[in-house]
Amino acid sequence: MRYELRCRECNKSWGNQARSICDDCFSPLEVFYDYDSIRSSFTREKISQGPPSMWRYSDLLPLPPHYQPTVPAGFTPLLKAPRLARDLGTKNLYLKNDAVCLPTLSFKDRVVAVALAQARAFGFDTVACSSTGNLANSVAAQAARNGFKSWIFIPADLEPAKIIGTQVFGAKLVRISGSYDQVNRLCSQIADERNWGFVNVNLRPYYAEGSKTVGFEIAEQLGWRLPDNVVVPMAGGSLITKIKKAFEELQELGLVEPKPVKFFGAQATGCSPISTAVKAGNPEIDPQKPSTIARSLAIGNPADGHYAIRAINKSGGWAEDVSDPQVVRGIQDLAETEGIFTETAGGVTVGCARKLSHQGRIRPEETTVLCITGNGLKTTDALVGQYESETPIAAKLADFNKYLESVLDAPVKSAIPETVEA
Repeated sequence: MRYELRCRECNKSWGNQARSICDDCFSPLEVFYDYDSIRSSFTREKISQGPPSMWRYSDLLPLPPHYQPTVPAGFTPLLKAPRLARDLGTKNLYLKNDAVCLPTLSFKDRVVAVALAQARAFGFDTVACSSTGNLANSVAAQAARNGFKSWIFIPADLEPAKIIGTQVFGAKLVRISGSYDQVNRLCSQIADERNWGFVNVNLRPYYAEGSKTVGFEIAEQLGWRLPDNVVVPMAGGSLITKIKKAFEELQELGLVEPKPVKFFGAQATGCSPISTAVKAGNPEIDPQKPSTIARSLAIGNPADGHYAIRAINKSGGWAEDVSDPQVVRGIQDLAETEGIFTETAGGVTVGCARKLSHQGRIRPEETTVLCITGNGLKTTDALVGQYESETPIAAKLADFNKYLESVLDAPVKSAIPETVEA
């Protein structure tokens, strides 16, 4: 068998089925691979011949035999960011920009694509999820694309753009009066009663593997090299662990030279259970009640928090968090320096990278990648009140020059030369 589920703690094999927890020790399940059977097919040459999407890495994803993808998710740009680098006090800075991922402009499109591949294989006709926004959009869109019925469960205070971005695909949307953690508990109960494929409950081990493609792409786009540092926003904590797994698999299979990579986790101060634990030296999470504008990261009891802490500490990295005003500043900094409009999670990443650089944890000469995981058009409400609404002026040059004088606080001389009389 090319891959199978095993318990992360007791290592018991569970084959391939729709489950996420080991019945013996109640620990989470993980996808394990037979690397020897993959080694000959997972090479730089064969990957380069694949499609310009995450499916170029299909041999190292848990996909059913002969699976034919329907969505070209992934293979998003890795952009050099010299202006932001100067602003942060670094030199070799890159942005992994999943704000343009297909089909719904967040990295969640990757994980949903893998989960729905297995949903079809397991015979589900209905897929579902608990979500803080981006996952809701992606499940709804890809369910429509693949002919599934979909049910989406969200906290009632989600951003309006993310709610509309779910409803437009025809999903059944259920708003819950409570936090994401309460929504997730309800979904776990529903999953036990109904034959539905919950992407982040009974399909979670497969779903999480889609995040590895972020790491595969970073390495390939750097010329099959690993960076020195990666800064990753954390909600449930899975993404940072899967990028680490991707780098380890690439080293195991000989596609990159072995190299230590430091992993830095980024959270909003109003919901920072993982960064709080890292700073305190605790190996486990103390749940928090979320209170932040970064709703996509507002998970007070992260499912993979323990493993995120382990990944950060083992790599020699660190975790930081930023206040809501710093989140807004991070969004503005990225937009004004590199022309990328990110959602609040990206503002968290940029803000934490600034802190980490000033602390000397990210050194100027090191190659650092910031993971930008979602598009700013989804969270424009976070910027309400940040910009003044300008008073309209008449469509006359004199009026514009008068306006320009007020802006520049100096007299404006016309750039049009005066007519010289004969």
